[in-house]
Amino acid sequence: MNRSRPDLIDQIRCASRLMVRELGFMQPKLAASRYPPSSVHTIVEIGERGALTAAELVTLLGLEKSSVSRMVRKLIEAGELEEFANEDDARSKKLRLTVRGQKTLDDIETFARRQVGEAIGDLSSEQQQAVSHGLDQYAAALQTQRTGARQPRHYSIARGYRPGVIGRIAQMHAEYYAKHANFGQPFESLVAADMAELMGRLANPRNEVWAVLDGTQIVGSIAIDGEGENGEAILRCFILDPSAHGQGLGKRLLQEALDFCDGHRFPAVRLWTFKGLDVARKLYENAGFVLESEQEGQQWGKSVVEQCFVRHAV
Repeated sequence: MNRSRPDLIDQIRCASRLMVRELGFMQPKLAASRYPPSSVHTIVEIGERGALTAAELVTLLGLEKSSVSRMVRKLIEAGELEEFANEDDARSKKLRLTVRGQKTLDDIETFARRQVGEAIGDLSSEQQQAVSHGLDQYAAALQTQRTGARQPRHYSIARGYRPGVIGRIAQMHAEYYAKHANFGQPFESLVAADMAELMGRLANPRNEVWAVLDGTQIVGSIAIDGEGENGEAILRCFILDPSAHGQGLGKRLLQEALDFCDGHRFPAVRLWTFKGLDVARKLYENAGFVLESEQEGQQWGKSVVEQCFVRHAV
């Protein structure tokens, strides 16, 4: 089912057209070379992989077999590529760069890195990461649409502070609760302040934070504040970006935090949440948490029912 918003689709289409023009794909020659875009892509892909067959180029570039054959022949005649025996299949030959081809690739890479570097140079580090992450996802989605083969996502969980984690945690909370609870600026400000204060206490080994990474992009988090009352731990900033839902990452994150708490022998772990978040509540209860109390809260910018869950040490 296509759940894409029409306005976002049009924005992406517009940005895609602009990128095609600004990167020079409308020109007869690309990346300061003397070759058209398809030939430049061929040189780059063979250079990255070491060697490819013509059939592999057809699949990789999404071009017709006849077009690839003509292009490869021209690049061989120009001294950029050479053929050699394919040990895996005697019926075909593999292609690799010549010394000249490697020099052409080096020139292309130098030009492209300078072009992209200058373009993103005025963006903040967070903006640069967002561009990289967004383009990676968009490119993978386009490839999936063309080939029908879904590429598996590789998430990792990193422990400890990392640059940008405070702002990203605040952003994920603000976006989620604006949509589901109509929270606004007061809530985001409180989350950001609380996270900044907790990050300042990570030198205490009883405090910790974990981030779910999709490449370098933070798409989830959880933290343990080990300085609660009566020696208890407080589970905080547990959130997943919608792009990371349905992967079992929430369960993995929660288990990481609870294993940490068990290792430090906290008598109990507490968390505060809001009534109505049924999916999260089920996750907590499956991990051994029980609802201890409810109360009305006003500090989040609107009236909500706060819930306290506790998991006692076994």
